[in-house]
Amino acid sequence: MEKYNVQLDSFEGPLDLLLHLIHQAEVDIYNIPVATITEQYLQYVQAMQELELDAASEYLVMAATLLEIKSKMLLPGDTNTDEEVYIEEEDPREELLSRLVEYKKYKEAAQHLKEKEEQGSAQFAKAPTVPDESSGKEKESNLPDNISLFDMLDAYEKLKKRVRYKSPKMTKIKGDDISMEDRMSEVLTYLHQHQGKSGFFELFPLHERQHIVVTFLAILELMKNRQVTCVQSENFEEIVVHQTEEDLVSE
Repeated sequence: MEKYNVQLDSFEGPLDLLLHLIHQAEVDIYNIPVATITEQYLQYVQAMQELELDAASEYLVMAATLLEIKSKMLLPGDTNTDEEVYIEEEDPREELLSRLVEYKKYKEAAQHLKEKEEQGSAQFAKAPTVPDESSGKEKESNLPDNISLFDMLDAYEKLKKRVRYKSPKMTKIKGDDISMEDRMSEVLTYLHQHQGKSGFFELFPLHERQHIVVTFLAILELMKNRQVTCVQSENFEEIVVHQTEEDLVSE
């Protein structure tokens, strides 16, 4: 099977992933359930490795940090029985918490500045900007605001569970490698045949691991190229993949 590396600008680092998990679990950032968050974090890192995503060493360092904090929190507190004085241990989460709070503060400030910039561009006239397609500059590759790479990894984990529990065990026969470019074309053709949109799971008709991985990477690449957008109406709802108007016009 060919290997594909997909790197997206929305992949902002391990602290961003931790904030995503804390928000998803709807827990207080000042009282992080380390055991639960660590387990979920490791699942994400495993999914990144399976998909050959650019999981930098900083993600592995954070995984080791979480495991260290988890092990410290499992140890009993230090007590002095002779003097009957309880020695209060420093919370092992404290250093990580301070980093998270600081990161969250700067991220919210950056989002606030971005919103101000959008408001300003809507209120004040400026000279038209014509993109120079011949300059060779890369197109912006940010995911739509509605969904993040972490949400896509959530969907990938759900997909693996559906396949694991619903597909019968069959003898594996090795076939030809699947080209990601061909799979991208197939996804666009499928969307075009279904009024330009499809449920995320419907794009995975086959349950072979090779087909699942290449299809998932093909969707990420289409998002990066702004040929599709992914929308989730509510948390934990199925993602809907839409073919973009620009791509429909180009056809």
